[in-house]
Amino acid sequence: MLNLNLYDVVRKPIISEKSTDLMALSKYTFEVDERVNKSIVKKAIEKIFNVKVLKVNIHNKDGDVVIFKGKKGVKKSRKKAVVTLMKDYTIDFIGGVK
Repeated sequence: MLNLNLYDVVRKPIISEKSTDLMALSKYTFEVDERVNKSIVKKAIEKIFNVKVLKVNIHNKDGDVVIFKGKKGVKKSRKKAVVTLMKDYTIDFIGGVK
């Protein structure tokens, strides 16, 4: 078992056009630590946001090769999790912003 804080497991929510469309289906996207698995992500999301998780899908994204001013480089690899919540549960990322 990894000795990680809940907020180390779930780094940040991913807010994009595609992930915003998925929110209507009770699916939320998060960037997570590279060392965690589905069960750890499920426990962390349930405790942080006080919701019930139905399913977790994990996607590993390798770093892209980029060329900048003639120099080759590699972007950082990341792991993201798409979390499906049970019916009648939601997560409010905006939190009263007007």
